[in-house]
Parts: sequence; C-alpha cells; structure tokens
Amino acid sequence: MIQNYESFATWGAIIYFLILSVLLLIGNVIRRKIPLFKKSLLPTAVIAGLLGLVLKEVVFRPLSNGGTLPVDFVDKFNQFLNLVTYHTLALGFIAMGLKVNEKLEIKTNRSHAYYNGMVIVSTYLLQGVIGIGMTLLFAYTFMPAFKSGPGLATGILLPFGFGQGPGQANNFGIIYEAFDPNGFVGGQSYGLAMASMGFIWAAIGGVFYLNRVQKKRVTGEERAPQMTSIQEISAPDEIPVAESIDKLTVQIALIVTVYGLTLLTMFGLSRLVALNETTYRMLNSLIWGFNFIFGMVIALLAKKFFVYLRKVGWMTRQYPNNFMLNRIAGVVFDLMVVASITAINMEDLSQNNIWIAFLLISSVGGAITMFYLHHLTKRVYKQYPLEGFSAMYGTLTGTASTGIALLREVDPYYRTPAATDLVTGTTTAILFGLPILLLASYAPQGITQAIISLVILTILFAGFAGFLFKKHSLKKKA
Repeated sequence: MIQNYESFATWGAIIYFLILSVLLLIGNVIRRKIPLFKKSLLPTAVIAGLLGLVLKEVVFRPLSNGGTLPVDFVDKFNQFLNLVTYHTLALGFIAMGLKVNEKLEIKTNRSHAYYNGMVIVSTYLLQGVIGIGMTLLFAYTFMPAFKSGPGLATGILLPFGFGQGPGQANNFGIIYEAFDPNGFVGGQSYGLAMASMGFIWAAIGGVFYLNRVQKKRVTGEERAPQMTSIQEISAPDEIPVAESIDKLTVQIALIVTVYGLTLLTMFGLSRLVALNETTYRMLNSLIWGFNFIFGMVIALLAKKFFVYLRKVGWMTRQYPNNFMLNRIAGVVFDLMVVASITAINMEDLSQNNIWIAFLLISSVGGAITMFYLHHLTKRVYKQYPLEGFSAMYGTLTGTASTGIALLREVDPYYRTPAATDLVTGTTTAILFGLPILLLASYAPQGITQAIISLVILTILFAGFAGFLFKKHSLKKKA
C-alpha cells in the first residue's frame, strides 16, 4: 500500500506503466468488441491514448487538485509520458534498423531511399509554405500581432508540430519566444498545440482515408498470414531460441547497447556544438530531438559490422532475429502511441489567444497534406500505394509512431517495404531537409526574413514536388 508521497515517488514509474498497460487492454477490448471501432480501423493504441487523455483530464487532474492524489501527480505523469514517447521512438527504429535483409513480397532498389526522403521533405516544405503563408495573410488582416518576425515564423511550426511531434514544436516555440526584441508570446504553447492537432489529424484523418479506401481494398487483418513458420523464429544459422541465454534477451541487449552508443554520440555532438554559443542554441535541441535518427544510423552500422565479423569468421552465428525484432518494435511503438496521445496538454489549446489562426492553419495544413500525399504516394509507391500513404501520412501529421500505427492496420506483418521506406526516408531526409532547419532559425529575425523564407520554401517545394511527379509518372512502370 502507498502510504506517503515518498513511497509513491519510488513506485511512480511502475504505477504509470500499470496505467498504460490497463489502457491498452481496455482499448483492445473496445477495438474488437464494439462494431463502430472495429470497422473504423482506429488503432488500438490510439483508442487507449484517447482514453488515457480523458482519464488524465477528467479524473486525475481533479483528484490531484482536491488532494486525493499528490498535487504534482499529473505533471509527473506527463513527464513520464514524454520520456516514454521520446525513448520508445528511438528504440523502435533501432529494432527495425538491426533487422537482417529479408525477402519482401514487393522489392525496391536502393535509390528508392532518396525518393522516400524527398517525399518527406517535400511535405515539410509544403506545410512550411502553408504555415508562413497563412500567418502572413493573418498579419495583414485580422491578426496584426503576427507582424513581428517571430509571429510570422511560427508558421514553420506546422511542419515541426505535424511531422516531428511535440518535442521539436516545443523547442522551436521556446526559441521564438526568446527572440529579441519582440519574441512571440505564447510560442511554446502554440507549438505544443500544433503538435496536439497533428495527432488528431493523423488518427482521425488517417482513419477516414483508410475507411474510404477500404471499400475497394481488403484490410490488413484479411491479408495477414494464418500462422508463423518456425523458420521465421529460428533460422539454421541463428542462435538457438533458448540456451544459456534466451534469444529474446539477446535482441533486447543488442537494442539497448545500440541506444547506449546513440546517447554517447549525441552527448559528444552536444559538447562539440557547445564550443560556440550561437551554434549551441541553434543545434543542440535538434541533436537531442533526432535521437531516433541517430539510433537508426548506428543500428545500420552495427548490422554492417556483424556482416563483417561473419565474413572474417570471428562470428559464426547470426544474432539479430527479424521475427523478435519486429515484435519488440511493435511493443515499443504501441507504448509510444498511447503515451504520446495521453501526454497531450489540453491547456495549450484552451489558453492560446490565437486559437482561431491555429485552427485554420492546422485544418488547412492537415487537409492539403492528405490531398498531396494521396496523389504523390500512388506514384512513388505504385505497388503498395495504400501502405505507402498510411506510413507517410501518419508520420507527416503525427509522428513516426502514428505512421507505424496506421501502417500496421493495412500491413501488420510488414510484407511491403513501407516500414523500411519510412526508416530509410527519415535518414535521407536529414540531407534534403537541412534548408528547413536553417530557415527555421533565420525566419524569426524579422518580417523581411520571414518573407524571404516563404519564397525560398516555395521554390524548394516546387523543385522537389516537380521532380517527384515527373520521375514517377503514372504512365511509367515502378
């Protein structure tokens, strides 16, 4: 029994995990037993997250304010949820990066990775054009407060909030608030609110699209294989399922070790950029915000290292197992989805004094993103357009976790390269997306800089989109 606050703090993480586990179980029951939800294709983790959000705001917060729960219970719960969201994203991508090359029902060539990155970045650019363009329009109509440089620059928070989630939106919101002489008041809340709306567009918008397409396509559950073969669990050249150490333990140890190297790498880069104050202010938050990208890159390098060790005869058996790595990725992504949605702070919406502009920008941004990806993905991913759209749209409105969640509804066993496209695309997007990161720091410096940023974003989007549509004409073979 928890008798005091100190004991509660000690057992807090266990209690929070218990809450998430119960939410997932209840969400699964709702998803399978209630016809409305069963037909909607709404992911179980999303249902659990929405339940968690209601539980937090309707039950936990009043009990915390009334003294039944510790006063800072909700704040600490939110901190825990943010940590789960942050770390599980990286762990999931590491698990996918460690997978050995497997035979897919549909194959793509290596150059496809660059197209994946261009799909992601072109959507970022489009969202940036929408965001800054609409704030510029508002500034000279009914929102004169947006005439400040930082006010106009918050339009860039649309791609950060939708595509990168609460972390990046929060970081850049703080940066815009701190800009002198006229920082954008409420920039942090605006960024968090935009990220929250991104989750709504990812879940509701994505499910709406899947339901419309479902009339012509079978669901993921119908296409799933009836059973898993023993070869998927244990290939002849792999370590046994259980000997002196369990095979699953080895997979977890590999993932955690790679993540440890990832954190060390990020820490080293953070110390390096700290040598210059301006560089540190611009890049430090980006380094820690892209933990999943660093993790995935190091996982790919680790996989190459294992291949080298086997080639020279220093390692005789294969340690990574695709089946178990897929299952681990599924677990952490489910945790991420329920935690990220439960962590939404409703006060960021209710306390924002520019909520009209916020609703207009997020609504137009979400709708145009869906329209753009609908036409683009059926060209770039001709052999699996539904899976390609699900992964990309979920990622480019919510986070990679919602992209995976939507993908699993139509491709639960990752039979298509859509999940791999998401991983490789995120990597190549770093190179293509560098101008956006630079403009995000340049635009808040004044009205002129914000307008220049809008022009550059428009030109870049026209170039990227034009190349993709021309390269992947529907008349050409995939």
